[in-house]
Amino acid sequence: MEKSKRFDDISFTPIHRKIMLWGSGGPFLDGYVLVIIGIALEQLTPVLQLDARWVGLVGIATLVGLFIGTSLFGYIADVLGRRLMFLIDIIAIGVISAATMFVTSPLELVILRFLIGIVIGADYPIATSMIAEFSTTRQRAFTMGFIAAMWYIGATAADVVGYLLYDVENGWRWMLGSAVIPCIIILLGRFELPESPRWLIRKGRVEECRALMFKLFGEHVVFDDEAPQETRYSQIFTRRHLTSILFVAIIWTCQVIPMFGIYTFGPQIISLLGLNEGKEAVLGNVVISLFFLIGCLPAMYWLNSIGRRPLLIGSFAIMTLALAVLGIVPDPSITLIVSAFALYAFFSGGPGILQWLYPNELFPTHIRASAVGAAMSLSRIGTVVSTYALPLFMQQHGIAMTMLAGAGISLFGMVVSVFLAPETRNLSLDKTSQMDLY
Repeated sequence: MEKSKRFDDISFTPIHRKIMLWGSGGPFLDGYVLVIIGIALEQLTPVLQLDARWVGLVGIATLVGLFIGTSLFGYIADVLGRRLMFLIDIIAIGVISAATMFVTSPLELVILRFLIGIVIGADYPIATSMIAEFSTTRQRAFTMGFIAAMWYIGATAADVVGYLLYDVENGWRWMLGSAVIPCIIILLGRFELPESPRWLIRKGRVEECRALMFKLFGEHVVFDDEAPQETRYSQIFTRRHLTSILFVAIIWTCQVIPMFGIYTFGPQIISLLGLNEGKEAVLGNVVISLFFLIGCLPAMYWLNSIGRRPLLIGSFAIMTLALAVLGIVPDPSITLIVSAFALYAFFSGGPGILQWLYPNELFPTHIRASAVGAAMSLSRIGTVVSTYALPLFMQQHGIAMTMLAGAGISLFGMVVSVFLAPETRNLSLDKTSQMDLY
């Protein structure tokens, strides 16, 4: 009799590590390109004569592109498969990044930032679905945590590159074009990755899936549910799935609005808060980025030990407190500023991972990428509005009111989590996607 094993009983192998590493390339590039523009704007503003309106448009252009890319290509990935699409989008990111080096007007910059947002947005539902579908129940919190960490690694790398190129003549060109280098590396790493086995099953290609599993693991692998399913975009609008999409979109929005504000306009915010200006403010942003990254590490383990729901609620509570302190205390000291930002960044690790983990757990394979894309698209509506309004809001109301507004957003995320956050730890993907949640 041929030996077989349940997919959930497979140990963590080199193929799992390769899929986790190279699949996380999209989030790395997202963090990189969103942060590098904030530093490049320091040089671009006088070169292209950007006023507050143009700065806001540059800030939201990528986010609008993300909205379109995630909503459109998530469905395409559910229909055509994961592997092909996440090769194509990496090539497109590299080409557009290279083109951005040669912009000569504000409009050209906005258009290219919009286009790069589309292709990065395409990668989110494709790559995260691929990683989730190759992860066992025990591995999911770690692999999704790795995705979140790669976003922060990309953001931190952008801060470092921006710092090194800050005083270079026309350094903004090299900042914006530097994304080509990781694109090439990621493309080479992804080239030989296999198709998602769960996607093959849902498309009725069971024998192809079994052959793939035997090739990868040297034994026959069985899944809990091998029934083929037809992909229809309308399925995400059933009551159960639509409620999950709205929940994920809300917590994603409440986590990323303050975070995107800090990252996109990080040097300017730090300067307004009283830290050094210019190049040294960029260095201060590196420190903040490292705290965001560090916060992901314990959260990877807390998600399995403490659980998804309590970690999400508790993290939002502490993040609210950190931002509220900066808004309430008059003339805060440098120590208080750094401590509050560090506290916010550290405890954003839990929500930062769950915005990737929850959508991949709550939806079945045949609509997973579509649902992830829809949730992410909805979250980008709030971030687009806030990123455009942030420089104007800061200019009119000051940094204290801006911090209080961020605290209010985090508080709303906590309240929604109290009512809607499910507990999905220790459940297989087949079971979490069939839970009676609401």
